[in-house]
Amino acid sequence: MTSSFAKVAEYSAKHPKPADITFAYGTAGFRTIGETLESTVFRCGLLAALRSQSKQGRVIGIMITASHNHERDNGVKLVDPMGEMLQQSWEGYCTEIANASTDAQVVEILSEIAEAEGIDLSVTPKVAYARDTRPSGPLLLSALQDGLAAMDVDATNYGIVTTPQLHFFVRCLNTKGSPAEYGEANEAGYYRKYGQAFLRLVEGKPLPSTLYIDAANGVGAPQVRKLAEAINSPYFSIDVRNTDTETLGKLNIDCGADYVKSNQHQPRGIMLTPSGRYCSFDGDADRILYYYSDECGTFHLLDGDKISTLVATYLRDLVATAGIEDLDVGVVQTAYANGSSTRYIKDTLKLHTVFAMTGVKYLHHEAEKMNIGVYFEANGHGTVLFNASAVNTLREFVPASPAQAEAVERLWALRDLINESVGDAMADMLLVEAILICKGWTLAQWDESYTDLPSRLLKVVVNDRNIFKTTNAEQTLTSPHGLQEVVDELTAKFPKGRSFVRPSGTEDAVRVYAEAATRGECDQLAYSVAGAVFDKAGGRGERPAEFI
Repeated sequence: MTSSFAKVAEYSAKHPKPADITFAYGTAGFRTIGETLESTVFRCGLLAALRSQSKQGRVIGIMITASHNHERDNGVKLVDPMGEMLQQSWEGYCTEIANASTDAQVVEILSEIAEAEGIDLSVTPKVAYARDTRPSGPLLLSALQDGLAAMDVDATNYGIVTTPQLHFFVRCLNTKGSPAEYGEANEAGYYRKYGQAFLRLVEGKPLPSTLYIDAANGVGAPQVRKLAEAINSPYFSIDVRNTDTETLGKLNIDCGADYVKSNQHQPRGIMLTPSGRYCSFDGDADRILYYYSDECGTFHLLDGDKISTLVATYLRDLVATAGIEDLDVGVVQTAYANGSSTRYIKDTLKLHTVFAMTGVKYLHHEAEKMNIGVYFEANGHGTVLFNASAVNTLREFVPASPAQAEAVERLWALRDLINESVGDAMADMLLVEAILICKGWTLAQWDESYTDLPSRLLKVVVNDRNIFKTTNAEQTLTSPHGLQEVVDELTAKFPKGRSFVRPSGTEDAVRVYAEAATRGECDQLAYSVAGAVFDKAGGRGERPAEFI
């Protein structure tokens, strides 16, 4: 079997693993300082080839990006055939091969995986790959190409594109010529599919005002401009800010979705006016958040929870208008979802909602169980899934009136407008814009659906994050012993109080989330819980400041 990997050791020697680093494939793949990832990216190329062979030669994707991270960071992740995240059972293989200490061990691990998975190594592997605009991109791309060459991969380089575009291309390649054909696997096909679906929904409606887009000085900047050129309509009038992808030190700095969410105010380069409409992408354009300023100059954030409820409401109303009784809309949230949004979904919208662990792969899995599953993390990363049952129901439904026929047509157009493979800032932006145009809503009117409770997210550095174990979709601690009881006691002191503690997936720290009826009570709860974690679970460095 090792003869199938005859060139691997030779190529591997060009990309030795750093001796002092242990790599781990997390929720979003590998993420660390870009210069240290060369061996890991090379080995991901090898593993992607093997994954393709395990899928009988279907195309596997590889994206080199670190999303909302600082530009010095970089990362790499694998994409499965339908554009979804890599199957979880293969994440362990990624970690194992990334940490192989010798070239011979790399070959040995490949052989072991091939045997364990029963892989036919005579199958020609196919891989599609791309990168974002980070300065370490060319170095890592070269390492990846060596990995693909070592496995004689039939490879397609999509150049510099957004992460969701690469996911889209992979799905298109693997569904071409099938009943589930998703689109054309190129940039023009991407813009055409989503642009045409958008115009089907909005034509004949009143024109919206200009949308100001903060592109985080990332790859979304040139891509969203190409999207606007393809749509070529006053229904999509945009002004793109933070577009510098050439100057070092600008990517995601004082701009982008993560910055806006964390700091609760507009990014650098954007001045808010009361009538203005604004949104922010993250560095690789898979997250999106909206925001606006009211007449008093107060900043209002419309995050992933707000997007989720807007989309779920519109879908629910269309299903009701169509009169399709056996088509249900559901919502998936994480523990970070604001409690007001959860109550609104359950009590006002009367929709089924479930909680999943943090990470879009977990939300995606839960959404697949629903007829129409809407999921967005609070950070603005999410999408909508129509499962096979929903598609069949729509296909077989016979409308009894023009109103029902129009509602069904709108449901089809919405499905075409959604990137079902992954969260996609550009597709999600068009989705939100279409719904707002159809409703004739301003951002303030959208915001009136419910009022967020004040919330606070803190980080506590600890000696060992691995001692923190959770259950109930990460909302309840099972370890360290007794700490959850302390959290419960502190939370009970505050009206509408809620707090949870979960370990970070990337560093020796834990995240403390809190919300309460007022800003002061929220902050007091957050810092009280963070202090308890520091005192009782091995906090390091400076103790979280007492609330004043």
